Amino acid sequence: MRSVARVLRLARGASRLRSGGVYGFQGNRKVWIFSNPTGLFSQNPDFCGYQSLHMFSRKLSISTFAVSGSSSSESALVDDVRKVGPLMEYERRIALGELTDGDSFQIDTLHLLQRLFEELVENEQSCQLDRYKASEKSGRSRWLWSRFVPQSSYSPVKGLYLYGGVGTGKTMLMDLFYDQLPSNWRIKRIHFHDFMLNVHSRLQKHKGVADPLEVVAGEISDESILLCLDEFMVTDVADALILNRLFSHLFSKGVVLVATSNRAPDHLYEGGLQRDLFLPFIATLKERCVVHEIGSSTDYRKMTSAQQGFYFIEKDDSGLLRQKFYQLVGEEKAVPQVVEVVMGRTLQVPLGANGCAYFPFEDLCDRPLGAADYFGLFNKFHTLALDGVPKFSLHNRTAAYRFVTLVDVMYENKARLMCTAEASPVELFEKIVTVADAQKISPRTSSRSLKSDDLDLCVDNELGFAKDRTISRLTEMNSREYLEQHEANHQEKTS
Repeated sequence: MRSVARVLRLARGASRLRSGGVYGFQGNRKVWIFSNPTGLFSQNPDFCGYQSLHMFSRKLSISTFAVSGSSSSESALVDDVRKVGPLMEYERRIALGELTDGDSFQIDTLHLLQRLFEELVENEQSCQLDRYKASEKSGRSRWLWSRFVPQSSYSPVKGLYLYGGVGTGKTMLMDLFYDQLPSNWRIKRIHFHDFMLNVHSRLQKHKGVADPLEVVAGEISDESILLCLDEFMVTDVADALILNRLFSHLFSKGVVLVATSNRAPDHLYEGGLQRDLFLPFIATLKERCVVHEIGSSTDYRKMTSAQQGFYFIEKDDSGLLRQKFYQLVGEEKAVPQVVEVVMGRTLQVPLGANGCAYFPFEDLCDRPLGAADYFGLFNKFHTLALDGVPKFSLHNRTAAYRFVTLVDVMYENKARLMCTAEASPVELFEKIVTVADAQKISPRTSSRSLKSDDLDLCVDNELGFAKDRTISRLTEMNSREYLEQHEANHQEKTS
């Protein structure tokens, strides 16, 4: 257990104690709590960190704030009062054993998130975070109004762009930050794939407008002035070409961005088509966000108890997976189904029942499908039986990209995967390498010819970086902890 002095220091920073007081939230107002802090934190060295935090939570949960008779826009959510920042919440979860005591890299990142949290609290009014005080004009009407009265209002608070290796806790840290934000703020947390699908859908709706991206940016900023995007990864040329103008509009409308990624900003969309048109976005991103690397080499996902029996290494045995699938389905009859996805598209499900869907690998990853189809699938099904995942190389690179996206969407939706594959997750991707890795494997010299090269080696920077995330997620998704959490989530939704 950390010393009481450290707990006091962290809590003081997280709570913004001022002259015996602390910031809290009542409905849509920032309020001051505790004119006399005596007893808030004990000086008794035997009084552990969690007990002090628990006392703090209990004091904040006392019905100090009269909420009866208040307007709907000022409805007091007592839980909001307890939200004093990600740093204290991190300490609380460690004390409860919900999190492993993190390394110095996570602590450094938490300090940045805590500082951002405090800056947002301090600038709540100027950032127009309160949803009840925000303009009720639609994106289109705001856009029309701006034709007559040009508006540009950059946020006084810079956002945060977190990047680092797989399994280092980027998503967990961002979610921890997001969960502490007041419910009356205009905030949104969304996976980058899902965000871009939403943008393209909105663009379709505003066809014919002179600058549809500005209209879309107006709609997004009306809904969410603080935008948290997980797994920022640009692989699609259509996304790359609109990101600069989209985010230029978003930032000029006061949006604050918090993002996580495996890639540093300068390496986004590396080697992509027409990347020169994408480069201004990188400059804009670095201008409006503090860029921070989480340098931990620990993959916390792989610390779970893996290999619990849902990943079967079976090259030519589809019968095994069907047998397991029918066991999960139970007495309900599995039949072909149709799933609706965005923009009027549908996805054919070969077999589905009781929240479980069965697909041969080719039907999901060898056809022209994308994130929209996968999100639609997991809006209806919580479990996927995927038959025949192959080893990936140059000849099936496109399928590898789709498989990476599929796993990302499943992980985002906390879905369960049962599959048969030709090899372990690591071995599936052993022929997918980055340019740097390829040079180490096969350095060219005057005496080396093309004959000695592995002709099936796939040299692809984006896929080479993404594969590590996929391997890590496949490992976690096959762990006892993940499967138990999946079951608990499913029971909660059905109860």
